[in-house]
Amino acid sequence: MSSTAITPNRVSKPLNASIWIFQLLGAGVFIMAGVMKTMTPIDQLSAMMPWTGQYPLAFVHFLGLVDFAGGLGLILPSLTRIAPHLTVIAAAACVLLQLIAICFHSSRGEFNVLPVNAVYISLALLVLWGRGKKAPITPRNA
Repeated sequence: MSSTAITPNRVSKPLNASIWIFQLLGAGVFIMAGVMKTMTPIDQLSAMMPWTGQYPLAFVHFLGLVDFAGGLGLILPSLTRIAPHLTVIAAAACVLLQLIAICFHSSRGEFNVLPVNAVYISLALLVLWGRGKKAPITPRNA
């Protein structure tokens, strides 16, 4: 076995700090979206996001929980160093969620929402790349 398989790559502090910033921003936007979809009264929510008034409330709340869980997944495993590979899985799931959201909004002609989805997917992709390839977090027990 080569030593490169055992020794983690050395990453510059500015790059690592940048990835942490992307993780925090990504977690923030996903958690805020989740809280908004689960806590905002549906009449107020549908004024901001018309689709939410056209689908069952349970579905909107479910999507809010998915957003919330994705946001937590972008930050908590890396922050605690307990199973930090889960951050990479959460980032991949957030990318998939946003691809589905882009298809959903495009099919409804809601093209004005796509820049928001682009920001979300960009943050998730940066975390996926950063923690998956460039600067993975070492587990606490390793």
